Amino acid sequence: MSKPQDISDANFQTEVLNSSQPVLVDFWAAWCGPCRAVAPTIEELAKEFDGSVKVGKLNIDENPESPRNFKIHSIPAVLLFRNGQVVETFVGVQPKERYERALRKVKA
Repeated sequence: MSKPQDISDANFQTEVLNSSQPVLVDFWAAWCGPCRAVAPTIEELAKEFDGSVKVGKLNIDENPESPRNFKIHSIPAVLLFRNGQVVETFVGVQPKERYERALRKVKA
């Protein structure tokens, strides 16, 4: 069973920007209630799309550089990257179907 990968400022370039497959990154913090609401959905997506899309979580308190680079002002923010570029941005709690639709589109 696959689970979301820990993404950090240190591995962001390698794991996200240089990834050969699309990457969904959940920008979150431990103190954020809505982030906790999104977490189970992110876990499910990691399992469902294992092998075709990389799914990761980045703690913004421990890794301030990446959220600053992508102008993250509200969390939860989930960014979908393809070929090192942001192709979709989700802010706030979203229904699982919205993420699934975007992931199916980007891996096609």
